[in-house]
Amino acid sequence: MIERVGRYLDGWSLVAFLLPFGLYLWCLAPSITFYDSGEFVTAVHFLGSAHSPGYPLFLLYAKPFTWLPIGNIAFRVNLATAVSAALACFAVYHLLKKVLQETEFCDDAGFSKFVLHLTALSGAFTFAVSPRLWLQSNHDKPYPLLAFISAVMLYFLLCWRENYLRGDEQPSWWYGTAFLAGLATGAHQTIVLLLPGCILFILVTAPQSIRRGREWLLSGGMLLAGGAVQLYLPLRAAAETRQNWGDTDTLSRFLWHLLRKGYPEEPHNRDFSLLLKQLGAFNVPHEFGWVGLFLLLIGLWACWRADRALLVYLLATLLSFWLVIAGYFNPQPDSIFLTEEFYTPLYLLAALIIPIGLFALAARGAGAAQKPEHYGLHHKLLLTVFFLLIPLSQLASNLASQDQHNNYLAQDYALNTLRPLPDEAVLFTWGDSGAFPLWYLQGVERFREDLDLAHIPHLVFPWYQRELPRLAPAFKGETGTATGELVFAHLVETLRQQRPVLMDFSTRYSLDWRKQQPVQQGMVYWVQDAPAGQQDDVSIWEFYVLHRLIPKGWQPDMDSHKALVIHAYCLLQSAEDLARRGHVKEAGHLLQLTGRIMPVWQEKLSQMQQRYAIPAPAGETDER
Repeated sequence: MIERVGRYLDGWSLVAFLLPFGLYLWCLAPSITFYDSGEFVTAVHFLGSAHSPGYPLFLLYAKPFTWLPIGNIAFRVNLATAVSAALACFAVYHLLKKVLQETEFCDDAGFSKFVLHLTALSGAFTFAVSPRLWLQSNHDKPYPLLAFISAVMLYFLLCWRENYLRGDEQPSWWYGTAFLAGLATGAHQTIVLLLPGCILFILVTAPQSIRRGREWLLSGGMLLAGGAVQLYLPLRAAAETRQNWGDTDTLSRFLWHLLRKGYPEEPHNRDFSLLLKQLGAFNVPHEFGWVGLFLLLIGLWACWRADRALLVYLLATLLSFWLVIAGYFNPQPDSIFLTEEFYTPLYLLAALIIPIGLFALAARGAGAAQKPEHYGLHHKLLLTVFFLLIPLSQLASNLASQDQHNNYLAQDYALNTLRPLPDEAVLFTWGDSGAFPLWYLQGVERFREDLDLAHIPHLVFPWYQRELPRLAPAFKGETGTATGELVFAHLVETLRQQRPVLMDFSTRYSLDWRKQQPVQQGMVYWVQDAPAGQQDDVSIWEFYVLHRLIPKGWQPDMDSHKALVIHAYCLLQSAEDLARRGHVKEAGHLLQLTGRIMPVWQEKLSQMQQRYAIPAPAGETDER
């Protein structure tokens, strides 16, 4: 047993795990980020259900990390993702060792073994610093876990082939592969797109296996057994847990959630240019560079010559992903970016093939060169540079954009939204990225539990209405309403005389307000008339965390940039309102804060200073 474990935990394989993990730990976001982060962490914390299709395996995997005594809950879930990403790199290392174990680099057995380890390590590092995996590793994401499981599935198939070619038929490797495929549907259902490649790998290796009906039937049973992880969803829904997306305690709601019926997309025409954009969501040059693409082609050629079963697996998998994601889903141009993460298992396979291309080139070069009597240290150093050149160049070019360890923006956005709100207020939100950080801060960190946070797009769903028990009387008669906007209007009319009713920035600029203009108060807006003394002035901004808004050491993504714009725009509007009322000194202070957040707005700020004769704040120079 110890000897078997030692085969997988030698010094080389530990480096394949520990170096990526150390890098991910250094770049790890300290709290929630935007997109689905706040919602995922909240679902993990309560062991609820995330957005469709629920992600039960990821929630169960990440939950034990929330028990660690380090950082906040969001950091611990981010740590879980970093571990799964490093495990995926560890798996790439062992896949390459398995694929190349029968290949000799040269006559020197010791040097050939060194090159084998180096090639495997190159693959692990190449995948580790690819932009997609690296981006997913620094905050809560299920896709690194999916990539790890997909690598183990391929490893099981390679083990089956190894035993089969020795005359030792072991269909248990089929069963393990099928079970993992079913289990991995709890991370993301795209794992099933690997199954055609798995089946063809078996049939190319052993065509007579098509007659093994009993084994195929048992494999199907193991697939269903692994897929039983989906039963987590109705079980947790029956427990009435918080963050219970879809409330899947009935078969119809379970299927609605599992099959992503909550995300319908209108049919649309597709021309050739759109098809190219859809196929281009799998972008090897972006992940590994043009040299990486060239080496990938060399690696595929090497597989054609030496391992056609693996080549068939790779091509079938790529075709399967393209047919379903680009062909069947047919995403519109503005939603293509949402499909890019689905290709993470394919990028793992690309990171597997690129080092094979490197190995093939190096072996040919060594064969063409005059063979030395002894391979020494300088040969090892030369090959090390050769094999690590791609991951080192990726590391240098991607580090600035992937380092998130100073990114508190989503947490501060949530703090700045909730902290100044009146007691017992109802806050309506619109966009997911704006709402999810609020869910985390209130639900997990238990901040401002006196508030009700109502997400307008979800107001039409009875399961979501049950998430807001204090608003239950106001929902009466609105369960069958067709749109969230109509339910929102009904709730406002019902609640405005009972509680403070406000909305976030996205709601303010997503709906039509021609009849009545909402009144700004910092970063939120009153839906009803603001009570006396609640008008916006400079004092409201004293409640806000603004000192960390300027990105230092990390690059904002699209939603992070939007959050910065929201802060800056609200400051600008507050400054203009103060200036109109004659408070020019206070307005100048807010303009200075605006300029720090959005330096590109300096011309606009200067125009406002001139229009209202706003003096420059003390200490501000003319060289600004």
